[in-house]
Amino acid sequence: MNLKLFCKLAAILSVALGLSGCWDNKEMDEYGYVQGVAIDATPDGKFALETLFYNPTNAQSTGGSSKPSEKRGLTIQTKGESLFEAVREIPMKLGRKAKWDHMRVILLGERLLKSHDAGEILDFFSRDHEPRGTVLPIVAQSDAGRFLEIKPLIEETIGQQFKRMETEGAHYSAKTSGIPLYDLAIHLKSPARVAIIPFLHQDETDKKAILSGLAILKKGKLAGILDSKETATFMMLDNRYRIGILTIPCQGAGSPQIGTAESLEVLSFSNKMKVSFDEVGRVHVGMKIRIRGTAGELQCSKLDSPKETKRFEEQVSDMVEEQLQHTVSILQQYESDALGIGNRIASRHPKKWRQMESSWDKSFAKCRFRFDVETEIVGTGMDIGTPFSQEED
Repeated sequence: MNLKLFCKLAAILSVALGLSGCWDNKEMDEYGYVQGVAIDATPDGKFALETLFYNPTNAQSTGGSSKPSEKRGLTIQTKGESLFEAVREIPMKLGRKAKWDHMRVILLGERLLKSHDAGEILDFFSRDHEPRGTVLPIVAQSDAGRFLEIKPLIEETIGQQFKRMETEGAHYSAKTSGIPLYDLAIHLKSPARVAIIPFLHQDETDKKAILSGLAILKKGKLAGILDSKETATFMMLDNRYRIGILTIPCQGAGSPQIGTAESLEVLSFSNKMKVSFDEVGRVHVGMKIRIRGTAGELQCSKLDSPKETKRFEEQVSDMVEEQLQHTVSILQQYESDALGIGNRIASRHPKKWRQMESSWDKSFAKCRFRFDVETEIVGTGMDIGTPFSQEED
């Protein structure tokens, strides 16, 4: 054999043998794969951790038929003086080490966040190498653990169900907002130190879990809750509103009811914010908002002429401006700059920010907001601009 060829083959073989080692391999049955966790506090002040695992062995019955989805997840309850201690209690009950790479959601109990900083609670998940920064934190009404006992509707585990509820709800309805763990950490360490994360609660009618609204975290602790309607306008204020439905009550009608409310499907949205200061140093915030949409339902308006269309557009703009002012008043009531105005001042006017940083909560509560809202109707759907229930002239 050619000596040169022999040397090449020997070199390739030595490298291959070095790569084939399995010195640190772990078998799949050594791990429990986490889908979600719920964190609360025990009466004696310890962490109460409920961990949801995916159970692949129950995916099918012995006859080959699919098992119910609630059989594909199991929960383990542990506690500890630190979250890491509670985590290390898991193998004593499950017989496997928890694997965090595929975790979908982290549920934080409302009661816990009223007295403890979210940063203290989430430090383990941001520091450990396994949990991903894309996992979704959620504030759960009252205590979080009970929500992991709910049966999923369509997904295989309730952890995956909550993740889909958050992502799809934020995209299609704008009544909640997803924020991954790494973004939450950035917001909590920003100059304003305010973050907004989704709120999980029970529907008042059927008591099923619903993910709508937002929890306001101020300096890590729970400051207040925005309901689903206020959340939609908050998303507009924060320029994160993309598509959604606006409900417009008929003029003269009270609260919207069947036959007395119309709807606009928002196709595009933009918000340009400008922050300025007056002669006494008070902060003024101007927002130029543009909405483009198509008529979703008509009950009492006709869009069959430019004049009527213009009237409807102005009605929508006035309603949106009123809702924006209402949501701003709630944020100012909580003295919580969830819009990041303080962050903008700190970035663009660092000298001025140093002067107002210590009293920014009070200054934000006194900010003056001005809105310029313009709505454009670009279509009436597959029908003409006359309500289906009315005859054409």
